[in-house]
Amino acid sequence: MNARVLKSVSRVLALALVAAAPVALAAQAAPAAKGTSGDPSPSKWDIFMGYSYLAPKGTVEVPQPTTGTDEPFSYDAVNVGGLFSGAYFFNRYLGLQAEFGLHEWGTSRPGTNIGTHGNDDSFLTLAGGVIARFPTGEITPFVHALVDAADVGGPDHNAPTWGPGITAGGGMDYETPLLNHRLAIRLFQADYEYMHADFGNVTYGGRANINAARLSAGLVIHVGSIAPPTPVTLALAANPDSVYPGTPVAVTATAGNLDPKLHTIYSYSGSGVTGSGTTAKVDTSSLAPGTYTVNGTVKEGKPGKEGAKPWESAEASTSFTVKAFEPPTISCSANPDTIQPGGTSTITATAVSPQNLPLTYSYSASAGTVTGSGDTAEYSSTGAPTGVVGITCKVSDNQGHTASADTNITIQAPPPPPTPHTQALCSISFDHDKWLPTRVDNQAKACLDQVALDLKQQPDASAVLVGESTAKEKAITAKEEARAAKHPRWHVKVVHYGSQRAVNAKEYLVQEQGIDASRISVATSPMAGQEVQNYLVPSGANFNADVPGTTPVNENEVKPIPRKPLPMRHRARKAAASQ
Repeated sequence: MNARVLKSVSRVLALALVAAAPVALAAQAAPAAKGTSGDPSPSKWDIFMGYSYLAPKGTVEVPQPTTGTDEPFSYDAVNVGGLFSGAYFFNRYLGLQAEFGLHEWGTSRPGTNIGTHGNDDSFLTLAGGVIARFPTGEITPFVHALVDAADVGGPDHNAPTWGPGITAGGGMDYETPLLNHRLAIRLFQADYEYMHADFGNVTYGGRANINAARLSAGLVIHVGSIAPPTPVTLALAANPDSVYPGTPVAVTATAGNLDPKLHTIYSYSGSGVTGSGTTAKVDTSSLAPGTYTVNGTVKEGKPGKEGAKPWESAEASTSFTVKAFEPPTISCSANPDTIQPGGTSTITATAVSPQNLPLTYSYSASAGTVTGSGDTAEYSSTGAPTGVVGITCKVSDNQGHTASADTNITIQAPPPPPTPHTQALCSISFDHDKWLPTRVDNQAKACLDQVALDLKQQPDASAVLVGESTAKEKAITAKEEARAAKHPRWHVKVVHYGSQRAVNAKEYLVQEQGIDASRISVATSPMAGQEVQNYLVPSGANFNADVPGTTPVNENEVKPIPRKPLPMRHRARKAAASQ
């Protein structure tokens, strides 16, 4: 390799390294970045320097001074070269690039047109154009297209001359963590380069159309960064955040950093969620108790391309709780709470649903019946035994929750009927006829007829006729009893005045009024008098307890005296006595 060429290349590389040193130091002092590939803030400047190999293909018809003829000369590959470029990026992908290339072989570059025949190829290019990169992880592919100004030396002592050219190609960079991720290695750069050179219509002149393949590799230094646009933000809020099934939940989306010039769309997902725009609604009627999440997304961009860029979309979520319905509560009461057999009572149920759900009532009883389906019912004790009866009031809501309460009703045994007592009726006086003091006369009949009427009106009642006698009559009876005992053969008639009066009165009731004799009892009283006291004894009454001191009459010994019309003489006597 020509020493002068190596010296030129070395100078260029040294100058490039000196120029890049401050940039590298500044990059190392800057906050750590992840490099262009995959970095949300890719570099603003990319500076490349490296080795370059050029393989030109072209032929020049060079006029020769010795023969006066044109002879063809072709270009040889240049194995030693340097390539330097700087690219400024407007965004993550696109930028402008300026490039300087130096490829020399031979001795013609110093400014003379005298060189070694056949080995004086030289190419110095200045180019500018567009570049596009595609950061993907640690690898960054790129392509570029440039317009060149090329200072081209000829293959046969041709003096260097400027001409136009174009360059198109691409390459691949590998991002390293060196210099805080600011240093990358250009694994390769492959370009097609076209150059045109017109050396003139003179000796060692001619024209060249050169098609060249160029391969390069080297280092890339990243400088600066491109901050992406402020990303869209999104917040979701559920209101209310705790509900019972059936109560709707409103979800409100609040987006930030939106570009008013772009189109915005919202979307939601979650159980029971419907809606678009900044609000959505959750239908909780079919949701079981638990915690639920609503997810929301906002995207902006041109219509049909919303969210195409990473910063143009955002997601958020919010949650709400569906609470289980609380069961109803109930109380139960009976009015009155004490009734007689066959009686009724009003049952009142007081129920409350904490969530005001519709309620259904039902009732049951341990005995008897309850009718009604609202908050009041009626209890009937018909057929129920006496004692305490349990009443259950039950309520249920439309969610299947139930509650019950109990109350009691006492069915009292009917009070025993009042104990019947002996009733004193009219009395019969026998003091009207001193000759027949035991005879039932017409005055007595009026009283006995009333006694008979009472017995007929109360068929289960009986009567007790209590006869009385005076002390005088008792004394006579005692003398007659003594005489009869002393002279049993004389058949002394003994008259028991009180007993006889009662027996005679009974006889009237039996014979004249048709009263069953078994319903009439006769007795005597220790009271002194000439009367028969008549008593009505209802069924169940205790005569001896009500009228103590009486003595039953032995009707086998005391026989009734038939009632006969009085003889005329007795009537006369009686009439006289009454006067």
